[in-house]
Amino acid sequence: MAALDSLSLFTGLGLSEHKARETLKNTALSAQLREAATQAQQTLGSTIDKATGTLLYGLASRLRDPRRLSFLVSYVANKKIHTELQLSAALEYVRSHPLDPINTEDFEQECGVGVMVTPEQIEEAVEAAINRHRPQLLEERYRFNMGLLMGEARAVLKWADGKMIKHEVDMQVLHLLGPKTETDLEKKPKVGPVLRLVLALAGENYKTPGYVTTPHTMDLLKHLSSGLIPLFPFPLSQVRTRFPPEPNGILHIGHAKAINFNFGYAKANDGICFLRFDDTNPEKEEAKFFTAIYDMVAWLGYTPYKVTYASDYFDQLYAWAVELIHRGQAYVCHQRGEELKGHNSLPSPWRDRPIEESLLLFEAMRKGKFAEGEATLRMKLVMEDGKMDPVAYRVKYTPHHRTGDTWCIYPTYDYTHCLCDSIEHITHSLYWLCNALDVYCPVQWEYGRLNLHYAVVSKRKILQLVAAGAVRDWDDPRLFTLTALRRRGFPPEAINNFCARVGVTVAQTTMEPHLLEACVRDVLNDTAPRAMAVLEPLQVIITNFPTTKSLDIQVPNFPADETKGFHQVPFGPMVFIERTDFKEEAEPGYKRLAWGQPVGLRHTGYVIELQNVVKGPSGCVESLEVTCRRADAGEKPKAFIHWVSQPLTCEIRLYERLFQHKNPEDPAEVPGGFLSDLNPASLQVVEAALVDCSVASAKPFDKFQFERLGYFSVDPDSCQRQLVFNRTVTLKEDPGKV
Repeated sequence: MAALDSLSLFTGLGLSEHKARETLKNTALSAQLREAATQAQQTLGSTIDKATGTLLYGLASRLRDPRRLSFLVSYVANKKIHTELQLSAALEYVRSHPLDPINTEDFEQECGVGVMVTPEQIEEAVEAAINRHRPQLLEERYRFNMGLLMGEARAVLKWADGKMIKHEVDMQVLHLLGPKTETDLEKKPKVGPVLRLVLALAGENYKTPGYVTTPHTMDLLKHLSSGLIPLFPFPLSQVRTRFPPEPNGILHIGHAKAINFNFGYAKANDGICFLRFDDTNPEKEEAKFFTAIYDMVAWLGYTPYKVTYASDYFDQLYAWAVELIHRGQAYVCHQRGEELKGHNSLPSPWRDRPIEESLLLFEAMRKGKFAEGEATLRMKLVMEDGKMDPVAYRVKYTPHHRTGDTWCIYPTYDYTHCLCDSIEHITHSLYWLCNALDVYCPVQWEYGRLNLHYAVVSKRKILQLVAAGAVRDWDDPRLFTLTALRRRGFPPEAINNFCARVGVTVAQTTMEPHLLEACVRDVLNDTAPRAMAVLEPLQVIITNFPTTKSLDIQVPNFPADETKGFHQVPFGPMVFIERTDFKEEAEPGYKRLAWGQPVGLRHTGYVIELQNVVKGPSGCVESLEVTCRRADAGEKPKAFIHWVSQPLTCEIRLYERLFQHKNPEDPAEVPGGFLSDLNPASLQVVEAALVDCSVASAKPFDKFQFERLGYFSVDPDSCQRQLVFNRTVTLKEDPGKV
């Protein structure tokens, strides 16, 4: 049928012209909708009312098994299925019953065919729901969630018309509460909807939304559950998941969500989780990435059941590719890469080449008779996003880190991913191909990516940042790679807690960094022992120090819980305080050291009072002379400040956001590109900071709270001569960052 005829047909169903044109761009959907409409016209004639047209569109767009199209269209056309609710039930029924024949009596009962709901029944159900919630309804009035009333009425009258239920709820609520007042009309703050992921049980894969069934699906699952297939040597109910990273870069915060999801779900269900490296692109894979990925999984607290590689299965994957060609579901194509980019592209001119020809050409690809880019193996499949015939194999003359030069063709991620899941008997997965080969097909999960504002996580863009000198490497603490977060001092427990708070949603999630930082503070507050450090030291001489030698001061590691122990620091006649803790003239609200305003030194039990200010030739304050007294020997000071005595010199690195805008990759927000959005103050290095001697034996990644300053972690750049600390987070959230 010509495009113009299809456009007319689709608009005749009630679709807007724009919607109809968008539908035509999706080849699979438009073909199924055209067939549904044509069949319906055989019953209804050329004119189809809008309500029926809407149901036909919903049917065509959501039906995964085209064998059931005629069966369901007949029910819609004959008005036996006349509501969206009935259609959803019908689609669920055929999805859950993929084998022929369909029991029509059972089907009609499950879909409410022939069920009539009277207005009196609706009135009674709504009245009962209102009576159950009357006190709360009277208190909250129109701020009450009316959807709750509708839901309870719907639960009693499953097949009632939703509009009639809503009308009855509106009428009875108005009768009870009266018209809305000005207070009722005030808008409630909006909270965006969150689509939660619904997970099928292991062994019930075919019930997963979007699962594509074939005539062999139920037989295969039946054989698996009965143990007739020896390659499935464990109970079908066992949960088996995997985390399958590509070893061509460092993991980032988004991967932490996937790690937590797959390892966490398996652990919660007494299952197992594989770490599988998808090593199908030898050009970009490096040994350091394999090591770093494994280290990060372990750092987050997870141990894989087994470490595997996609390359372990190259022989089987190749054999299955040949089988796909035999089944007419794959072909060798000679279109160039630039011709394959984008969506809704035209079919390949080689799509219908003879099977025997594709088999010979694929063998020629394997034997190295084509140059890179001259030939690919493509699958006959239109993906949900409209991408047509994804590539399964391509030619690459690059030695593989594990298989050497055995292969010159390599499978793609799209092809490899779910088939490796099938080989490893993963019960919960993401993709779609296995049924085409009549092999075990895992449960399909789709969950949204986790992104952060003020960040980029793309491997390509991080490489650009490194090349431009904007960051030092993949583990620069200003990045959100996992190695960078570890170097900055983020505890793995905090990252796991953050992922748990985000939850598993279908939609892509973009979070504010301060939410992650709040999780970090929660963990470090209980785990990071206290120490004292001074970033801008100001020397203070205590002229009347009570002893000729230094005093040993016992400082609690955690002031709120002294059962966690103490550490010892010296307190002598020369101490250093923060330069910002002194002013010659106290301003209103200023409580620290000034003329006539003494201040306490934390943990010492002493108060110091200013006696003399020593200035250099330029007038800059060089040191202070003070006297001291016992804190309990006079009036309590307004403030207590931190200090160090006989300190260690260290380097402290203070970090801020790497980018100035929330979305540095958004051209509308940053027209010059993300490299133009770098924050010039993202790193400040304090080269001569002072820290108390309690940290002298600290090792890389040890964490401390420097009192009144923030949480800090020992950087791997530290050496015996000098410690280097990274500020992990400040003690309190900066209101300007929220």
